Amino acid sequence: MLNYRKIETADDKKIAMIIRSNLEKFHLNIPGTVYFDPELDHLSDYYNSRPDKRVYFIAMDTDSRIIGGVGVAEFGGIEDCAELQKLYLDDSVKGKGYGKELVGIAEEWAKSAGYKNLYLETHTNLAVAMKLYEKMGFHIIEKPCIVQHSTMNRFYLKEL
Repeated sequence: MLNYRKIETADDKKIAMIIRSNLEKFHLNIPGTVYFDPELDHLSDYYNSRPDKRVYFIAMDTDSRIIGGVGVAEFGGIEDCAELQKLYLDDSVKGKGYGKELVGIAEEWAKSAGYKNLYLETHTNLAVAMKLYEKMGFHIIEKPCIVQHSTMNRFYLKEL
């Protein structure tokens, strides 16, 4: 089972590195992706500024080493909806079911915060992630009027 906790300021540099490394690997270190988000180097500030509306969970191995994370934040494009954000894992731990576990943790938090739907945006370059989302009950939807990242080309929604 995965160890996790809410993000702290000391986590910012490491989780930003994991996210950027993943995006580089999948050729998504381009404008219109999280790679260039102004808050990426300070995720703790963003998520901890509205703890009733958003959260970021840091995933750790048994030695308390940061291995990834997942965020949830309010999404204005769909009623009663949160967005699953920045689900990334270090390459060394991929394929062990941690992504699925993190999505489950995020879903439970979103429900407890009163959200009825969970939205996400991704890219076809992230085929493994898309399979995970579909296995977990997310359904492809048309591009909403509001999107966070203009380069993303797949949009999913799940009723909680």
